[in-house]
Amino acid sequence: GMDSMGPGVTRSALESLPFDNQALQRLPLDSSEEPGQRTVRGACFSRVRPQPVANPRFVAVSAPALALLGLDAEMVMRDPRGPEYLSGSRILPGSEPAAHCYCGHQFGHFAGQLGDGAACYLGEVRAPALRPPGELDPSPCGRWEIQLKGAGLTPYSRQADGRKVLRSSIREFLCSEAMFHLGIPTTRAGSCVTSDSRVLRDVFYSGEPRSERSTVVLRIAPSFIRFGSFEIFKPEDELTGRQGPSVGRNDIRIQLLDYVIDTFYPEIQRAYTQDRVERNTAFFREVTLRTARLVAQWQCVGFCHGVLNTDNMSILGLTVDYGPFGFMDRFDPDFVCNASDSGGRYSYSAQPEVCRWNLGKLAEALDPELPPERAQAVLEEFEAEFNSHYLSIMRRKLGLLRKELPEDKQLITLLLKTMHSTGADFSNTFRALSRVSNPSCATESGDSEESEVVLQQCASLEELRAAHRSGMDPRELSMILTLAQSNPRLFQFLSSKKGVSKELERIERLSELQEVTEVELRERHCTLWTEWLHKYRARLAREAEGVSDIEDLEAERVKVMDSTNPRFILRNYIAQNAIEAAESGDFSEVNRVLKVLESPYNEHAGLHLPGFVHQDGSSDRGTSEEEGSADSASAPRSCLPYDSKPPAWASELAVT
Repeated sequence: GMDSMGPGVTRSALESLPFDNQALQRLPLDSSEEPGQRTVRGACFSRVRPQPVANPRFVAVSAPALALLGLDAEMVMRDPRGPEYLSGSRILPGSEPAAHCYCGHQFGHFAGQLGDGAACYLGEVRAPALRPPGELDPSPCGRWEIQLKGAGLTPYSRQADGRKVLRSSIREFLCSEAMFHLGIPTTRAGSCVTSDSRVLRDVFYSGEPRSERSTVVLRIAPSFIRFGSFEIFKPEDELTGRQGPSVGRNDIRIQLLDYVIDTFYPEIQRAYTQDRVERNTAFFREVTLRTARLVAQWQCVGFCHGVLNTDNMSILGLTVDYGPFGFMDRFDPDFVCNASDSGGRYSYSAQPEVCRWNLGKLAEALDPELPPERAQAVLEEFEAEFNSHYLSIMRRKLGLLRKELPEDKQLITLLLKTMHSTGADFSNTFRALSRVSNPSCATESGDSEESEVVLQQCASLEELRAAHRSGMDPRELSMILTLAQSNPRLFQFLSSKKGVSKELERIERLSELQEVTEVELRERHCTLWTEWLHKYRARLAREAEGVSDIEDLEAERVKVMDSTNPRFILRNYIAQNAIEAAESGDFSEVNRVLKVLESPYNEHAGLHLPGFVHQDGSSDRGTSEEEGSADSASAPRSCLPYDSKPPAWASELAVT
């Protein structure tokens, strides 16, 4: 660390951060400081040296996130050394750069040592005495760990270069803050700094890499310890043959477990001072329940993480590591946001079960400190906690505030089925439902107008046809269809496989859509929504039973729904527009999107359109053909409001 600036030197706010780096004091540190990739045994951290970048400069900062550290965003932006400190080009006084060692199960298979290949722990900053406005949960230990993501090589970089690029850094920066303002537990992002340093990236593994700007994000959390942190002790895996670098070191497992519980779960430490098994069971239960509630919140906003490996699961129940994430546009339970996830392991509907599976791997990693039978009993609580939290949020999303009826589950299930059948936009449909009146207040013409608001969120015939085109290789698909005729028994076996059966469903659905006209599709959508809205209005009528002032009831319902169903989410096309502007040197769109995402439930006078769109709807920017976008578009890409259904070209975006 760097502790002294010398006599007579006035420190800036960044240079005066009060570091208290407990993790490096209480957990084993790698004795070697040799450069390059290596297996790190018997340690939780390795000291590293961030690598400078050329001409660092701010893309954006988050004032609420920096306030957690007692920093004023404007002062940080004005600090001439700010971009250097927050890119790793200059070492913050009091910081002790290090990289964390962890393992992980990736796509269901144990991958051995992983670790912070691009992230750099700087240290832990003592939280200011006064909590920032809007802070949901203070850090339980009174400190905030700060990291630089993209600051260069570590012992865990493997074949990579330890760098991140502008494109991925903007996505992580914006989504970290978007999730916080949606009320979802998450790590935070304080700043995004880009540079003139360049790295090569082959985005789609096509053999055609391109040069991109090295960019660094300041990440903030009470801790970035994850499930995989405990997998460094794993013995040889039967399937992959890999093992953790600290296998057999139960002394370090105990040390890490004691540190995590004592530091981040102090109430559990205080309650179980005499019985370690009970303490460890209570700890695992709390992690399990937090994770169940977290994934329930994801499902209720249509968020898909994309890479739910055990090394991307926070031990504190936070959303961590924003890579190929995606907010669902058109509702599809099989939505996959990661273009690399060809098998759909981490699809939207699979997320709850995957999180439970990951918790099972955490339990294995805690054995023998957590007896397997105790862990299994706790895991049985996951489903009930998830269902309870999910149903509670869904009731609020539908404005069902006074009564909890058994038929509510069926109403929600039917809603999602209707959304899927009609290709309805997930976020906008829920937002539109606050426009549906209680039958006691409604008029016949009002019913028709309310139905139209919902129908506007349905997909067109062209959109549905595009959505149901097969994603399977044509030769593979042709072989399977030939088997259906030549070898029905083998075909029956293959078609039972999840991926194949899903493709066959898509083919069947596409065949149906080819025989339908736009008018017929509209009529079908109208019928389906009329049936569901009839049930919904009947349920709203139950809410009004025994209520004398229906207007007050309605006002409260609309208020709750509009504060639960976001108007603005970080859709991929919104992020892509901001990325393309930033890649051309214009960071204003990143900051504009950040401003909108900081109040996702509110109206934004003058901010509902991208900054390069004029009031008449025309744009300063025409169609772009950057990577990941559609090859062509019939109109300028950026002319839609932020709360709009996505444009046609958005379906062509692929994030890996």
